[in-house]
Amino acid sequence: MITQPGRSPALSFGSPFQVWLDRLLPLLGVVLLFVAWWFIAVSGWVNPVLLPTPFATLSQLVSATLSGSMPVDFGATILRTFQAFVMAAVIGVPLGVALGSSERVYRSVEFLIDFFRSTPASALIPMFILFFGVTDGSKVIIAGFSALLVVLFNSAYGVINAKRSRILAAKVMGANQWQTFKDVLLWESMPQTFIGLRSGISIALVIVIVAEMFIGTEHGLGKRIIDAQQVLNVRDMYASILLTGILGYLLNMLFLMFEKRFIHWSGK
Repeated sequence: MITQPGRSPALSFGSPFQVWLDRLLPLLGVVLLFVAWWFIAVSGWVNPVLLPTPFATLSQLVSATLSGSMPVDFGATILRTFQAFVMAAVIGVPLGVALGSSERVYRSVEFLIDFFRSTPASALIPMFILFFGVTDGSKVIIAGFSALLVVLFNSAYGVINAKRSRILAAKVMGANQWQTFKDVLLWESMPQTFIGLRSGISIALVIVIVAEMFIGTEHGLGKRIIDAQQVLNVRDMYASILLTGILGYLLNMLFLMFEKRFIHWSGK
């Protein structure tokens, strides 16, 4: 084995130790967060009633999960999130690709897309309540609308910014407009479209949580968080927040896996 000067074979590039170190490296931030959380909780800087230790929070998360109350809220939130995401993807991807295929058409509606995309979705909740009422459907529609704008924007820009060299090559080889769109533009837009889908499901989760807090519902992590806060059940509040963060992380990782699996040819 060839090693660099001053480095032991155990630390050489490609060694089993280095492989395991690379795998464990992402956990460093988690460990540091929990250590800082524990230190602040036991230091007395913050009232213990307002900030339980991470061990107490994890204990509450396990207890609520085993009792069955947490899985019900978790299931309600994730169902609404996926419903909103599917609505955004089914409408946003085809519409974005269609708009992006004609840059002039996209420029004509670009202001509207950027305006609503820049408007906080939480500010639109009262308007959606007026139109759709205090129902589960209104929560899904609000979240779906917010995710739709992000998906549409990325899909359109993926088509608009397709590599001109490949488009010209297709035309030189005799491809017509439909063939160029189907075989070049659509595939060129896929990396940007997946970015939009990944961002879209994260936004859908955020807006679903906010809607559950302020519109009201029987079940959902957002409702659980706000109810726990109102009665100062801080352990359950932090446990629910922690579970929400874990859910968001897992959804993001799921889409990264799909992205690597289906658009591995993009060079990322």
